[in-house]
Amino acid sequence: MYDVLLALHLLSAAISFITIALFSAWAAGAPLTRPGFALSDAAWNVSGAGLLIFGVWLALYIDGYELWDGWILGALVLFAAASAFGAQARTQALAELDPQRATDRQVTTWHWLRTLAIVGIIVLMVWKPGA
Repeated sequence: MYDVLLALHLLSAAISFITIALFSAWAAGAPLTRPGFALSDAAWNVSGAGLLIFGVWLALYIDGYELWDGWILGALVLFAAASAFGAQARTQALAELDPQRATDRQVTTWHWLRTLAIVGIIVLMVWKPGA
C-alpha cells in the first residue's frame, strides 16, 4: 500500500510541474493562450487534490510520521501559500487574456512566489528536518 500511495503522491507532484512550466514560459515572455491556461489551471487543481489526499494518507499510514510533525506542517503551510499565490497568478492571467481588463504582468511576481513555495515544499519533503 505504501508504494501505491507514494507513487500517487509523486505523480501528483509531477503534474504540478505542468503549471510551473507553463507559467514560467509566460513569465519569460511566451504568449498566454486560453488552451494553455486551461491546461495549467486543471493541472494545478488535480495535483493539489492528489498532493493533499495522498500526502495526508501517507502521513497517517506510515508509523513514525504524524500530521503535526514540523516538516509536514511546514509543507502544508507552504502548500496553502502556494495556492494563494497561484490564485493571484490565475486572477492576473485571466485579466491578461481579456484585453478589456488587461493589467501589467503581475502574474510573474505571483508565479515566482508560488514557485519558491513549491521549492520549499520539495526541500521539506526530501530532507524532512526534525524527522
